[in-house]
Amino acid sequence: MDINLQAVTWLGVFVVMLIVEAITLGLTTIWFAGGALVAFGLAIAGVDTLLQIVAFCVVSVVLLIATRPAAVRWLNRGRVKTNAESLVGAAAVVTEAIDNLAGKGRVQVKGQSWAACTVADDIQIEAGKQVKVTKISGVKLIVEEV
Repeated sequence: MDINLQAVTWLGVFVVMLIVEAITLGLTTIWFAGGALVAFGLAIAGVDTLLQIVAFCVVSVVLLIATRPAAVRWLNRGRVKTNAESLVGAAAVVTEAIDNLAGKGRVQVKGQSWAACTVADDIQIEAGKQVKVTKISGVKLIVEEV
């Protein structure tokens, strides 16, 4: 393949990835745009096609693994948890003793009554105890004693 055609191809891949990223805003293709940009530079330098493809793949994967977690944290830093998400980490009071094996247990959290269970079946928590919501599973809060 002609070097100029390779460069134009990689530049096209780069532009398409940026357009898709701009449309989705989901951090899905930006990593591949970086890989395409590196491959474009290699094509301009006259490097072999196979090496361009390998560089595209390697750079894309490295960018994805190395920067995506930090980018996601940065983008979500101002996000306010809503509805049920806001209950994770909240303090609650057991209103009905929690016994996973008996299928019983309720807690009062932020003015609402929720079905609750513990993290393990062998843990039981008496009514009146204070607990912390660790996660939500379906319509039940998973709690642990404070």
